Amino acid sequence: MGIALSNKAIEKYYGFLRKLDNSSKKNLIIKLTDSLEVKENKTIDLTSIFGAWEDSKDSDQINKDIREARVENRDIEELYPLI
Repeated sequence: MGIALSNKAIEKYYGFLRKLDNSSKKNLIIKLTDSLEVKENKTIDLTSIFGAWEDSKDSDQINKDIREARVENRDIEELYPLI
């Protein structure tokens, strides 16, 4: 879906764009032409964007490892130094 312009608006744009050099005009034509091409939507296999945890440990051992690896730090640092 795009923005529809009136002929008056198109003429205003053209008045500005006609002052461009030939190389810039060609590049603009190429970009506008490319934007007209309908590009098909690619389907994505959802299984390709996620994965499962693979480990030889059971869930209880994994949970235990996570808990043991936690570090408790009660040192609270001030955001702003006291004056």
